Amino acid sequence: MSATRKRLNVLHVATINKPIMSHMGYGPIETVIYNIDKGLSTLGHRSIVACSSDSAVTGQKYGTVPRSLGDYLRQDTREGRASVDRHLAKALARAKRGDIDVVHMHEWFEYVCDGRFAPGLPIVTTLHVSGLHSGIEEFRAMHPDAPSVPSMHYVAISEYQRRQYAHLIPVAKTIPHGLDTNEYPFNERSNSADYLFNIGRITWVKGQDSAIDVAKKSGSKLILAGCVQEKPEDKAYFERLGTSIDLVVDVSRHPVDRSYYEDVMKPILSRNEQIVYIGELSTDAKKYWFRHARATLFPVRWGEPFGMVLIESMASGTPILAFREGSVPEIVIDGVTGFIVDSAGAMIQAVERIEHIDRRKCRRHVDEYFSMQRMAGSYAELYAELAGVADLRKAAASGRSVSQESPSIHGINA
Repeated sequence: MSATRKRLNVLHVATINKPIMSHMGYGPIETVIYNIDKGLSTLGHRSIVACSSDSAVTGQKYGTVPRSLGDYLRQDTREGRASVDRHLAKALARAKRGDIDVVHMHEWFEYVCDGRFAPGLPIVTTLHVSGLHSGIEEFRAMHPDAPSVPSMHYVAISEYQRRQYAHLIPVAKTIPHGLDTNEYPFNERSNSADYLFNIGRITWVKGQDSAIDVAKKSGSKLILAGCVQEKPEDKAYFERLGTSIDLVVDVSRHPVDRSYYEDVMKPILSRNEQIVYIGELSTDAKKYWFRHARATLFPVRWGEPFGMVLIESMASGTPILAFREGSVPEIVIDGVTGFIVDSAGAMIQAVERIEHIDRRKCRRHVDEYFSMQRMAGSYAELYAELAGVADLRKAAASGRSVSQESPSIHGINA
C-alpha cells in the first residue's frame, strides 16, 4: 500500500437525501461519496459507509435508517429531523466501537461544532457547497460561545472554493473530485451525431437559456437534460425556457442497453426540432449523451465550487465550452480540453472551433488529474496523517512511545 503505512479504517457519515449508489439521476454529493468509498476499497483500505439501507456501496454498508429521504428539496418535517437524528446517532455509535481511525463527514458540521456528534476521533469534512451558502456564519451568529473543534479538518474541492472559505475556517487540503474513468466509454472522434449537450439542474444559475441562445445562433441542435426541482423560481424559469424548446421527450422509461443509441437517441437526433429537452437522465443514460455530443455547454452564472459535469464530459472524450466562472479554469484547459469564454457571443464563436480539440486529450486529462484513484489516494494520505497525529497524542497521554516515524502535520489544523 503505497499511499500510507497501514490499512486504514474509515467511517463515512453519508448524506441521506438519496441512496449512495453508482446508478442514479441527480445526486452529486452521493456520487462523490460512492466514488471515494470505491476508490478507498480499491486501494485496500477498509471503507465503512453509514448510510440509508437502500444504498449499494463498494465497501461495507452500515445501515442507519431504512431508506433515504428521497430528495434534496423537501419540507422540514418532524419525521425528517427524526431520521437525521437516528442516522447520526447510529453513525456515532459505530464510530465509537474502537476500530475506526478517521470519520469522514459530508454534511452536518453543526452537530460536531455544538458537541452532539463527538466520536473522539479525527473528522474530515468535505465542503460540497459554496462558502456563501455554507451556513457557518449563521451558525456562529446563533452560537457565539461554541468552542472550536480541533478534531475537525475541512477539505475544499477546488482552490476557488478554498478561497471562499478563507475567512470562515482553516482548510486542511484541497482535493478535487474524481471518477472511475473505466466506467466512461469514450469516442476518439466526433461521429455523425451532430449536437451540443447541456445537463444540470434546471435553474437560472446553470444558464440553460444561454445554452439555447448559443445553439440557435450557431445553428446547432441542442439536447437539454436535467431535473426541475419543486422550487417556485426553478419552475418559473423552466416555464420561460419552454417558449424556446421545440420538443420535449421523456427518455427515462427506456432501458439503457446496447441498442440505446439506435432505439432512443437516433430517432430524437434525426428529427428537425433544434432545441430538445429530454428530462432527467440516469447515470448510464447520460454517459451515452455525453459520449456522442460534439461538445458540452457549461454556461453557468455563478461560482460553482466544482462541476462534476465537466469531468464526466471530458472522461467521455467530449470537449467543454464554459464560461469563466468558479472552478472552471482549474478543471478545463483552455484550447486543449475545450474553450473557456467570457460571453455567449464568444461561446458561439467557439462552437466553430470544437473540431480543433483532440478528444483523446480530454480523456487523458481526467485520467491524470480527476481519477477516482487520485482522489481516494489524496484522502488516504490525509487520513493517515491525522490518524498518526492522533496515535502520537494518545501515546503521549499514556506515557507510551510510538515506534513509527512521527508524521508531518504541515498544513493540517491539528
